[in-house]
Amino acid sequence: MKPISRRRTFLPAVLALFPLLTLGCSARTDTDGAGGPKGKGPSPASADDAPRPVEGLGNIIVAGRPVTGSKPSGHAKLPYQRTYAAGPLYAAVTGYRSMAYGQAGLEGVYNDVLSAGVKGHGSLSGNVVTTIRPDLQTAAADALGSRKGAAVAVDASSGRILALVSTPSYDPSAFSGYFPSDEKAWKELEADSDKPKLNRALREAVEPRETFHLVVAAAALEKGLYRSVDEATRAPLPYTLPGTTTELTSDAAPCARASIRTAIRYSCDNVFASLAVELGHSSLAATAEAFGFNDDESDVPVRVVESTYPTGDVRESEVALSGIGTGGVRVTPLKMAEVMAVIANGGRSVAPSVVDSVVLGDGTVQKPKNAASSAPRRRVIGQSTAVQLQSALKDASGGKSAVGTTGWVAPPTGSYGSEPTAWSVSYARDKSGRLIAIAVRVDGPGSGGTGGARPAVDVTEQMWSTLS
Repeated sequence: MKPISRRRTFLPAVLALFPLLTLGCSARTDTDGAGGPKGKGPSPASADDAPRPVEGLGNIIVAGRPVTGSKPSGHAKLPYQRTYAAGPLYAAVTGYRSMAYGQAGLEGVYNDVLSAGVKGHGSLSGNVVTTIRPDLQTAAADALGSRKGAAVAVDASSGRILALVSTPSYDPSAFSGYFPSDEKAWKELEADSDKPKLNRALREAVEPRETFHLVVAAAALEKGLYRSVDEATRAPLPYTLPGTTTELTSDAAPCARASIRTAIRYSCDNVFASLAVELGHSSLAATAEAFGFNDDESDVPVRVVESTYPTGDVRESEVALSGIGTGGVRVTPLKMAEVMAVIANGGRSVAPSVVDSVVLGDGTVQKPKNAASSAPRRRVIGQSTAVQLQSALKDASGGKSAVGTTGWVAPPTGSYGSEPTAWSVSYARDKSGRLIAIAVRVDGPGSGGTGGARPAVDVTEQMWSTLS
């Protein structure tokens, strides 16, 4: 029999390295002129913190400070040119505004608000107040560096996105004008094989690998396949994919007929592939869709690319592969942060949003277009299921307050130019009791192989350290 190509990818699945964490979000601290932190723990800004409406371009606000600005362009039809403070740090949040190439991200979604006062006539431009914490944003960006990847942090109870980072990033100021230098900068970005303009946190979905085990475990408990996370499963080791001679193996001896609790701890692919087949395609798909997979209309309020679970006629061998987060399963970092938030939040979810409020030119304050803060919590899985998964994660982490799973995806056998991907997802409570969920993805050299998911774990640890 032929073993599957990922047979030696085992890595202990739990982030057991975190000390007791408190996030310290109760007090505001000052930020520097570029929106970066001078101290720890600034709270996201409210509409009252935003600068007043102005003639010209309005601003995007982070923790009470604008991270955008404007200057005269010298162009009659477009009299103002956008400027950015710490542009690469916040590019995944703001998007860009260019006289030559239009708008994207929040700049595009709220173009009517941000540009209302451009032509004068008594109108004023409004401001967009974000939910971002500059200290957490900076920690994630610094930890990722120039590597390809993304990091997302979400307040599980409110849906507020506290960090939204995609790397490598870009400076939207470089092409905000209408001059030869702007054209040159744009063309260089378009030609860059690392795709800096791609928002990997929201707009790129890839295989989640071991982190998808949590969705399969939730389905097995929800559908009554097993009564608890401690009941032994029927998964042999090795496990042969149905209708094939391909085996799923593991370097962890406890994976033979392991319970869900043990399988989460040791990343037992044989268990989760077996669970997927026992559940059947329709049952697993239903749970995945309850978590928000196959939803092509998700906004934060920037449109998020669809996270997918296979649909249609699916062979049993493909169902087994989907159970280990491969096959047709694709997720964004935001979606994996949402999955952790649901588990942490007792099985309920709220819609995530990167916008707290919008202040119109006349001073009227509006909720964001996707209205996450006012949306009722949605029941995704039962509370008992969530509590059991919390218990399994906490037990596997040695009782630490930050608990989660890691995983990595090896490049396909024989592929040229493909890169491995490291994942880490986790959650913890801050000292005021708020639950924060974090998802990190790192692509490229150093991810996978002997390094396993370590690159993503390192980024996660730096984010939690910043919040302690």
